[in-house]
Parts: sequence; structure tokens; C-alpha cells
Amino acid sequence: MGARAVEVIMSGTSQHAARRAKGDEAYEGGPVPTGWVGWIVFAALMLVMLGIFHVMQGLVALFRDEVYVVGSSGLVVSVDYTSWGWTHVIGGAIAIVVGACLLAGQMWARVVAVVVALLSAFANIMFLPAYPVWSMIMIALDVLVIWAVTVHGAEVK
Repeated sequence: MGARAVEVIMSGTSQHAARRAKGDEAYEGGPVPTGWVGWIVFAALMLVMLGIFHVMQGLVALFRDEVYVVGSSGLVVSVDYTSWGWTHVIGGAIAIVVGACLLAGQMWARVVAVVVALLSAFANIMFLPAYPVWSMIMIALDVLVIWAVTVHGAEVK
């Protein structure tokens, strides 16, 4: 090992020891959180935003279904827009709650966030004929949430 590598390792170790000696509340004997925690905050905020979008999309399906490109018979799953509206409103509410819990650092919310984002992506694939551009944007955001939570989720510990 080079002298510089030893110096970096020792400075990191001394930082942990100094934090432990000061009684730093954030130090729990584990590694110090890195900048990757920002991806979890991003995922949580995206999930809350996706939930809000789903609620809005559901309300439009409930009250103004004439704005959609195709009728309910042209959807992948042929159901009326009232059913789709309630599906989006309930799914959106769940996404908002899970995103808030993920933002609060709840570990169970990591798994549920991936499941909710996956279900959101599937719902938007089925809703694609009705609102193509909007659904594709929602699917892209769902993929970002899944990526951020699965790749950087351990940083929240």
C-alpha cells in the first residue's frame, strides 16, 4: 500500500473515532451515510409526485373522461373509465403514503416502493392507448424510482 492510501484509511478511521468520542447522535457505529442517500430522497419525492399524478389522472377519468384519446373499449383492459379512475386514485394515495414513509427512512417502505412503482408502471402500460405521452412519462419515472431504491436503498440504513 502506498503512503497516501494508508493516510486516507487512517483519516477515515480517525474521523469515526472522533465522532464516537464527541457522542455524535448520527453515529451509530456503522458507516457514515454517503451522498448516495440523495437518490433515496429523490425516489421518495418522485413516488409522492407519481402518487399525486395518479390521483389527478384518476380524478380526470372520473369526471372528464372525454379528454382521453380513445374510449374505454380501446384500452388494453376493456373497463370503463370510472373503474380506471378509482384504480388510479387508490393507487396514487398508496404511492403518496409509501413515498412519505420512504422519506421518513422506514426500511419496509423500500420493498413496498418497488412494488408500488412496478404496479404503477403496469397500470400506465395498460392506460397507454388513452394517454400515450403522459403514460410514457409516468413509466419512465417509475423506472427511476425502482432503480434508485434498489441500487441505493441500503444507504438509508
